[in-house]
Amino acid sequence: MEAIAIPKGFKVTPEQFEQLAYAEQLARLELTANGELIVMSPTGGTAGRKNRRLTQQMGIWTDRDGTGEAFDSSTVFVLPNGARRSPDVSWISLDKWNQLTPQQQDGFPPIAPDFAIELVSPSDIKNQRYEDLQAKMQEYLDNGVRLGWLIEPEAKIVEIYRPGQAVEILNSPQTLSGEDILPGFTLDLTEIFAV
Repeated sequence: MEAIAIPKGFKVTPEQFEQLAYAEQLARLELTANGELIVMSPTGGTAGRKNRRLTQQMGIWTDRDGTGEAFDSSTVFVLPNGARRSPDVSWISLDKWNQLTPQQQDGFPPIAPDFAIELVSPSDIKNQRYEDLQAKMQEYLDNGVRLGWLIEPEAKIVEIYRPGQAVEILNSPQTLSGEDILPGFTLDLTEIFAV
């Protein structure tokens, strides 16, 4: 089957987005607040391996901690601004999660995570999408995310996003702290930054 090129700026309604998202299983789809459809190709091996490590560390901590729910990159959240976004890794406190109805939890949850990670992939660099990821991180903050990490493994750089603060840039950190959002969580970046 030949790939269909979606022109930049192509717009769909939220209803059309849901139909596409459920029908198209090979690509990840997102929808901006102004209705622009974003099609992300499947993850390559290197990014998939690193993303699995991020998800695994978050999942193990979440299961032990018991104060929230963690999600992988296939989960689409409906942000307060109307955008449909799927962070690579995310976490929501149980207090917020349990306020959703079972139907809301089963569908695209209408909630912003408390915490989000985006992993910069080789294809993001190749296709010059780094600035798009930075804008996405800011959008997360603007919609209620309380802590966000943009991780660029190739350059070994992490950008830390917090509401009301300038972005903090760390060069070659070994670990990241979940701060007061994820008390006791420490992300080990050794394998994420490994070649």
